Amino acid sequence: MPNTVTVPFTREEKRNIIFYVVGIMCYKFALESYTGTISSLALDRFPVAQRFFYKGFLDGFNQAAQCIGSIAVAPLMRRFKVKNVLAVAISVFALISSLGMIIEGATGGKPPRGDKEAIAGAWDPRFIIPIFVCAGFSHGTVELIRRVIPRDIVGGDVVKLKRMDATVHIFYEVAGTSGAFFSAWIQLTLGKAFAPVVTPFLFAIAAVAWSGIKVRAEETREKALETIDATVGDAFLSFGFSIYKGGQIVFSDRKFAWLVLGYSLPLFLHRYLEQGLAQNFAKLILDEPAYGQIMVGGSNFGELLGAAFVLAFTTLIKTPLPWLRLDAITLTIGWVLWKADPSKVGALTMAWILAAVFVGVSAGWAAGDVSLTAFIQSHLSRHRNNDPRVSSLGAVMGFLYVTYIVIYAIMNPVLGRWLDRLSKTRGEEGEREYFFWIGGVMFTACGVVIMAATFVPKGSFAFNPDLDAEYGSEVDEEEIEVKDFKDPKNLTEELFVG
Repeated sequence: MPNTVTVPFTREEKRNIIFYVVGIMCYKFALESYTGTISSLALDRFPVAQRFFYKGFLDGFNQAAQCIGSIAVAPLMRRFKVKNVLAVAISVFALISSLGMIIEGATGGKPPRGDKEAIAGAWDPRFIIPIFVCAGFSHGTVELIRRVIPRDIVGGDVVKLKRMDATVHIFYEVAGTSGAFFSAWIQLTLGKAFAPVVTPFLFAIAAVAWSGIKVRAEETREKALETIDATVGDAFLSFGFSIYKGGQIVFSDRKFAWLVLGYSLPLFLHRYLEQGLAQNFAKLILDEPAYGQIMVGGSNFGELLGAAFVLAFTTLIKTPLPWLRLDAITLTIGWVLWKADPSKVGALTMAWILAAVFVGVSAGWAAGDVSLTAFIQSHLSRHRNNDPRVSSLGAVMGFLYVTYIVIYAIMNPVLGRWLDRLSKTRGEEGEREYFFWIGGVMFTACGVVIMAATFVPKGSFAFNPDLDAEYGSEVDEEEIEVKDFKDPKNLTEELFVG
């Protein structure tokens, strides 16, 4: 039977959790503020004829850079204390996030003052792309480490890890929602280029907070002496082989073949909803890119609600299929963007209305994503694996995530180029057509595909199916293996499990 005894946190664990939560809230608030202002600045400054094409490359390259940064940092965590690597990574992120403001000020840019509009600096706005790509490397580094460091704080106790993860997730989403709303306000106050003014300071506070974490004694042991070049190379080779094995597992077994449509496709749609549809609607229809962050704030709040729903109904809803079906249904809400008319209520009011609409869309996605991730972790941990070089769980999650990255990196600039052409040749009518085909037709069609995918597993035709006949019963918590994440192979796999 599962161990249901609640083990209290020790005094030092509580102290470390407080330091970690303070850091994670500063990090998430600053991250949402920074990414939102960069997106708005790009939409304002990129050449009009290729605005959305460049914006697609900006987002796609940033996602790819996050993936690469997460892989490359794994060997560093084997040689140095995890908390120190985390503090250095976030400090570098702070420096990168200030580059745009420094360049803007040095080239004559000025924030708005009184009735005067902001004055743009004399620099090529396409430099935003390499800056944001560099930020992606640091972002990916931090994202990997923050998923590993809880083990350094509370050890391998599964119950403590779950409690800590749940607590941190609540504060994380609250900070993300607040950061998105703050981003909209600060853009309107200081202008797009100088809006990230608080980001470096909050990242610095996060670095100080995370430096104060006292790791367990066993985690301070002497690290291996391999050269960084060799271990980084090994990490990339291991990751590539893991992706290959993940694809083999997914496409050779009916039990897992539906996961590409159930995990990777919804993840792409959610990211494009926030970074594509919301931002483009704010620029084209509301005529103010900053309002896109209001919609993103509503989306982040929806993610919090979705995760809370899963937590509240864990014992009642045993599989992710009902949640995925809810996600498929809520995708049809994208039709609202086609008909939303700010002329009747005002642009700002419309932004808040759409933020409320996005709560429902993202709640459905988050519920499906959280429950499906836990489901995959549970059942793939028992998948028979004949290759000792990789774990089935890490391989499949890596393959699904890379599939999402590839879809996103390809579709974003393709859709952006198409939108540029519609906007240039047909004006507002063409822009509305974009929201008809993407927010309406594409999202609805993808919802139908996701819904159909949930009926692939055996025994899935019930309203609240029990898939024990297909996957077997759940594993006891005592049987869950807590890996040694000081091993770079385990680290690169863990990125895609959290």
